[in-house]
Amino acid sequence: MRVIIQRVNEASVIVDHEEVGKINKGLLILVGVIDDDDQSDIEWLTNKIINLRIFNDDEGKMNLSLKEINGEVLIVSQFTLYASTRKGNRPSYIRSAKPIVAIPLYEAFVDKFRKNDIHPEEGIFGADMKVHLVNDGPVTISIDSKLKE
Repeated sequence: MRVIIQRVNEASVIVDHEEVGKINKGLLILVGVIDDDDQSDIEWLTNKIINLRIFNDDEGKMNLSLKEINGEVLIVSQFTLYASTRKGNRPSYIRSAKPIVAIPLYEAFVDKFRKNDIHPEEGIFGADMKVHLVNDGPVTISIDSKLKE
């Protein structure tokens, strides 16, 4: 699994002119899935995200985690995170998992936050989504569960 995490002051997702998810201070998480992802990727990644110390403490240092600030989470599926631009100018998405594989893994990823007492907002898997955000910092971090970084 691959994620792009953006520390936000607010974020929302709109599908068909309707707001389907909205958060205030917290993390917008864009999630990409490949065929060989499994529960171990979900476990490692959610643990890393929940405990990542990227929020400012009273001294302005990035020293606090999502849980420590009672931050909110908005999770959006994004197959383009596995785009290959190796050949030509049109990206290939062949590495991205097909919905039959990706949807259960995406849902398990979202559920893992719930099991950690974080109640995420979501986009709609596979929908044409408009994501609005106010990036805080800006702080944007990419994490890949296969590379463990």
